[in-house]
Amino acid sequence: MTAGISNLLLTPEEMTAVDTAAAASGIPSYALMQRAGAAVAASLLRNFPAVLRAVVLCGPGNNGGDGYVAACLVADSGVAVVVFQMGEPEKLKGDAARARDNFPNAVQPLETYQPRNGDVIIDALFGAGLARDVPKSVADVIERVKQAQVPVIAVDLPSGVDGRTGTVRGAAFAAVRTVTFMTRKPGHLLMPGRELCGELEVFDIGIPARIVRAEKKLQIAENQPECWRQVLPSSGLETHKYKRGHLVVFSGEAGKTGAARMSAMAGLRAGAGLVTIAAPGDAVAENAAHLTAIMLHPIEEEAALGNWLHDERLQTFVLGPGFGVGDKARRFVAALSDRHLVLDADGLSSFKDAPDELFSQFSGEPRLVLTPHEGEFGRLFPDIAADTAMGKVEKAQAAAARANAAIVYKGADTVIASPDGRACINTNAPVWLATAGSGDVLAGVIGALMAQGVPAFEAAAAGVYMHGEAGMRAGKGLTAEELATEVRPL
Repeated sequence: MTAGISNLLLTPEEMTAVDTAAAASGIPSYALMQRAGAAVAASLLRNFPAVLRAVVLCGPGNNGGDGYVAACLVADSGVAVVVFQMGEPEKLKGDAARARDNFPNAVQPLETYQPRNGDVIIDALFGAGLARDVPKSVADVIERVKQAQVPVIAVDLPSGVDGRTGTVRGAAFAAVRTVTFMTRKPGHLLMPGRELCGELEVFDIGIPARIVRAEKKLQIAENQPECWRQVLPSSGLETHKYKRGHLVVFSGEAGKTGAARMSAMAGLRAGAGLVTIAAPGDAVAENAAHLTAIMLHPIEEEAALGNWLHDERLQTFVLGPGFGVGDKARRFVAALSDRHLVLDADGLSSFKDAPDELFSQFSGEPRLVLTPHEGEFGRLFPDIAADTAMGKVEKAQAAAARANAAIVYKGADTVIASPDGRACINTNAPVWLATAGSGDVLAGVIGALMAQGVPAFEAAAAGVYMHGEAGMRAGKGLTAEELATEVRPL
């Protein structure tokens, strides 16, 4: 992989612009196609040395041209190769037509393909730029391949997966391997595209990094430390607990205090210098029975909260885990509108009927982080959630702009978005993080980073990453209590 671009994500439109710019710079486009096809052929021969028949499914564009190049090279190795073409081969143009002309054997119509034992498929029908549902003829082949369990190597992306959103356009291959070129696309990381790609290989076909970087316009990246490491707090010798910030987590009433404690413990382990649980009077003793390093402060109603907020050192809060849904949550949020706030769980649900009331209170520099899962997102942003033309990244970006908040749109492919348009797609979270209380831990981690002075978006992105790392350390079968103990500062 070319240095400096391995973590970039390019949309299909940006990748098309890269190809155009490469050709304009004097790089022969057919040479790029030859290298792409060679990478695909090498993947097949390396990973399936016992293949009896290589079946290459070629589409009507340059993705099909990559397939023809791969077919020639695999045939040169002595493997039996059959090409099935979507549409009429004579209608191919440019480099794809040249690659077709170099394939020495007759090709067959796509519709006639019937899987056999020992087949390995190279899927070169559609690339990342697919923007419509696949035709019925392709959907039928996809279904036959699925039923026969024939292994598929996808060129660029499994046909049927939208490279911009990761969604399935009618039907899609489930590849065991995907070979893409220069950079990944959002569809490689977003679900269900990520799962359908299988093992992903990114192959450098020789486009200079300066061209790739020049054509990257959108602020979308994989959630990696490079996105936020520069704003994390220093671990210098002069630091002390007050410099590391004071995080306050609100507790629910007696009998509903566990979520706040998990959030608070995670915040302490994530590096906050001080952590206090603010609890109703009837919950103070219950919390105290389980706590040592975490402080307690009794808070019943917003009047007491207002008095406490005269202490200017109290700048960062987590509200929602186990707090209860209703008017009290909304009143507390209003009292905290000039502070930094992570709003989670019950805090989000308290605004399901009045989301604009929440959004209107947090203008200026973003200091609010919202952490909705799919259902909560739909309640806060119903029109955005219902827009089928938007992918998850675009929905998160639109929600962040509307709320003037960092959005953590949770799921297997959590997206973190900023009001200024930046977005990160998270990839390091294991599936076993989907357990009760996991979100409470995440809220505490994000709150701890904000308490230490990390801006809202970077705190959200780094917190999601730290949460994933903790999940990996805790291992399968984790509980949220165990997850909190595995949180480590970065």
